[in-house]
Amino acid sequence: MTTRTLQRVIPSVATSDGAGVKLRRSLGASQLARHDPFLMLDEFYSDDPDDYLAGFPSHPHRGFETVTYMLDGHMQHHDSGGNTGDLGPGDVQWMTAARGIIHSEMPQQSEGRMRGFQLWLNLPAKEKMKPAAYSDVPAGAIPVATLDHGVKVKVIAGTLEHGGRKTAGPIQGISTDPRYFDVHLDARAVFEGAVPAGHNAFLYAYEGEAVVGEDRKALAHRAAGLLSDGDTVRIEAGEKGARVLLLSGKPIREPVVQYGPFVMNTREEIEQAVNDYRSGAFAKEPVRRIKVAQPGPA
Repeated sequence: MTTRTLQRVIPSVATSDGAGVKLRRSLGASQLARHDPFLMLDEFYSDDPDDYLAGFPSHPHRGFETVTYMLDGHMQHHDSGGNTGDLGPGDVQWMTAARGIIHSEMPQQSEGRMRGFQLWLNLPAKEKMKPAAYSDVPAGAIPVATLDHGVKVKVIAGTLEHGGRKTAGPIQGISTDPRYFDVHLDARAVFEGAVPAGHNAFLYAYEGEAVVGEDRKALAHRAAGLLSDGDTVRIEAGEKGARVLLLSGKPIREPVVQYGPFVMNTREEIEQAVNDYRSGAFAKEPVRRIKVAQPGPA
């Protein structure tokens, strides 16, 4: 086994998106801050309604997938296919924009905490123009693996392998083979788990601090840490514990040309996306709702 090491740290930076929602962006803060197939990771977290009430009004996407993971609060999704979905604490929406979608994500609360993440995951060229689709995954359908010595892992996508055991998440069968794990560690607890060799992987410490790998390099709070290749990840929490996102995926190794909410392979494809959106073609595209999981037992 080869334990991955921390190769590069990308601090998150304060920014805003949508109609002024305040957030922190690590991956995607610049074109050099990507980790194929991952394009962007935003963390939104505020107890002040002024930071989030304006929400994310209708906007287009083409050529990639968006993954919204809610920790606190209530968002509602509407899309150009006529679908509506509610996202509450612990829920996930996995949306494949692909050929084109227009959607909105708007807060359904006027006070309290709004907290969560949005990840952008690229699609290979052969899939960028397939029909749009999305899945709402309720919190109860996301398994939590309780490991030894103060470690719990929510398995959102892919399969967690640890100590000869396997826990499969509700999102499977995607060409980039993503793993999306939310790792909760008590003080000084250690997580050691398998990640496929050849996958690009990164961590994001959103509570507490942690050290990574056998050389115990520090991963600061609210920073993304890009990992070397290997087949095992080791994370050790600090004195106050930690909560860390662990993500990995099969690299696509294709050109990336991005213009705002469009991610394609060539400039010509970007120009076509802009023209299609302006002509109203996106609004005519069907958006399939996929039921990938049902709520588990209470």
